[in-house]
Amino acid sequence: MIDVVQQINSVRRQVGTRVLEAGEARVVTVSQVYDTEPEDLWDACTSAERIPRWFLPVTGELRLGGQYQLEGNASGTVERCDPPKSFFATWEYAGQVSWIEVRVLPESGGRARLELDHIAHEDEHWTQYGPGAVGIGWDMGLIGLALHLAGEPPLSPDDAMAWPLSAEGREFTTRSSQSWYEASVASGADPAAAREAADRTTAAYTAAPEPPAGS
Repeated sequence: MIDVVQQINSVRRQVGTRVLEAGEARVVTVSQVYDTEPEDLWDACTSAERIPRWFLPVTGELRLGGQYQLEGNASGTVERCDPPKSFFATWEYAGQVSWIEVRVLPESGGRARLELDHIAHEDEHWTQYGPGAVGIGWDMGLIGLALHLAGEPPLSPDDAMAWPLSAEGREFTTRSSQSWYEASVASGADPAAAREAADRTTAAYTAAPEPPAGS
């Protein structure tokens, strides 16, 4: 069983901006500290053998210039890689291109922090759902990573698909969405518009068979 409140409180969430060649983009950032060394955390996030244990099956070449495909989800190209510290890759899904940047940072006591930026241009999808549409998906990924690094066996595909609509999964999604609403307001978003977007995202994750596109 997952301690939903503890996991939600263990994650830092931030919404910001970044200037790209094509213009200003929005940045959704998640980070969490894990009880493992940086080298092990890096391996868990970059090994084709370990990624499916906590995230999704992946194929392709996980190296600089290589292309990857996450089963049923995004594909992309690794554009920068500085092992065991960081990598930067495109995130191509449903005809849209965004980017992810992953950093592994040492913490005191032999621990390590994972920081992940998801960078996307602001569009109709962002206006409708806000940062939570992407953020909740990454929050779910961090749960899997926490369980994996703690030595827990991976969920079966059926259990993994069913969990978001379980009582525990719905509680997690609702709390995650609320946290992303707070991060959005802290970034300067209009509270009323941010509330409406967060409510739409919560409903999409808790009522629909699949989360909104782009997660």
